Amino acid sequence: MIPVTGGDPVLVSNPDSLLADKNLSPDGKLMLGNEAVKVNKVTGADYYPELVKSNVYIYDELMYRHWDTWEDGKFDHVIISPVDKKTDPVDIMKGQPYDCPGKPFGGDEDYIWSPDGRFVVFVTKHKSGTAYTVSTNTDLFAYEVATGKTRNLTEQFKGYDLAPQFNKKGELAWLSMKRDGYEADKQDIVVSDSRTTLNLTAHQDNIHVEGFRWADNDKDIFFWAPVNGTLQLFSVNYPGVTKMVSGIRQITQGDFDITGIIGQQGNTLFVTRTDMNHAAEIYSVNIETGDMAQLTHVNDAFYAGINLCKTERRFVQTTDNKKMLVWVIYPPGFDPAKKYPTLLYCQGGPQSPLTQFYSFRWNFQLMASQGYIVVAPGRRGMPGYGTKWNEQVSKDWGGQVIKDYLSAIDAVSKEPFVDKNRRGCIGQQAFQAAQLKGIKSRFVFLPDENHWVLSAQNAQVWQHEFYRWLAETLK
Repeated sequence: MIPVTGGDPVLVSNPDSLLADKNLSPDGKLMLGNEAVKVNKVTGADYYPELVKSNVYIYDELMYRHWDTWEDGKFDHVIISPVDKKTDPVDIMKGQPYDCPGKPFGGDEDYIWSPDGRFVVFVTKHKSGTAYTVSTNTDLFAYEVATGKTRNLTEQFKGYDLAPQFNKKGELAWLSMKRDGYEADKQDIVVSDSRTTLNLTAHQDNIHVEGFRWADNDKDIFFWAPVNGTLQLFSVNYPGVTKMVSGIRQITQGDFDITGIIGQQGNTLFVTRTDMNHAAEIYSVNIETGDMAQLTHVNDAFYAGINLCKTERRFVQTTDNKKMLVWVIYPPGFDPAKKYPTLLYCQGGPQSPLTQFYSFRWNFQLMASQGYIVVAPGRRGMPGYGTKWNEQVSKDWGGQVIKDYLSAIDAVSKEPFVDKNRRGCIGQQAFQAAQLKGIKSRFVFLPDENHWVLSAQNAQVWQHEFYRWLAETLK
């Protein structure tokens, strides 16, 4: 069945026809995918076709750039293609100025076949322009293949609705946030069938679901969520029409992150796991006991040639008498009788916790020796990114934030901000301000990177520069 929040239920005629490749229809005849489709005029050539050599973008409203990509009038649409290629592909979002997968990070988890192949359920946000920019209200839509009709399944849910997954019975689970415009809201698992819709994790305030997978029994759901600076594996039962409170059970414990669920075989789950010393490897997990065994050893040879760091969890008292978790990361070969320079790293956000993750990503561009100035890479740091981030800071922390480009440049150029921790719009302005005030500073420009340094040699240059700066400064 297709769960709906209004109207009549839609029954699934063959609920056992789930295939391993979720993009392939249950009968094997159709394939789901997505393509960028031109919908709006944005470029100079769009408005003036004779000026084909122009390189101009023209905007009358937001969103003009999302994360690291300028809006060019194209939108990602879900496409149904015949496997035998005897008929033309069908754009199920034809003419719509909406995206699926959602930007900036959505993938093919944003669309899925119903178990009988009659419907495609997909995620999108039916808003445009400035309204789109300030909203997080994505919804799940069901497209009926035979008729081409689409309906909203989650209209009553006002925040993010993401990552739809069916079980073999045709019951649909997804990730959902409660409030519109609040992208750091608590994220829950919601399940719906033709008779009832239940939030399985709302009753436990400290559970924020990062991702999930239906269990093979179609009754339980496995998920991972933050706990004390780690990501752990949990299970929750789906009580169905009984509407009883769902029981949540933590399966794993330890100083590591569960970052994904690959599959299940009987009483064993297969997951990916990281910690601050180790990149992702595949582990098996005993569902009952939580016992884990490492199955892949891709990086063992590299680890054998380096000294690893000890990590230690501590809680510190905050000014409002709360307990805040911090990680202490000791250098390899730490000797408690010696003194070491200390680096303080404060996690940004507030969308995510600082856990036992492993990453090559850090790419601060501008370093200054009196306090420090941190400026994100050029494309991501441009003001188009900041709209929802600014709203988030206001909601969670209160106070005012810099909301426009000129004010940000002005603020970073004046006392008392230059020699304090700031986050500017463009690295050049912060660097110029630091230099004019005689502060030792360095500007590292990565024009082809965004929030992460993704190119291998760029990342190596960044790492070299970071440690060169520390060697010069921490004496």
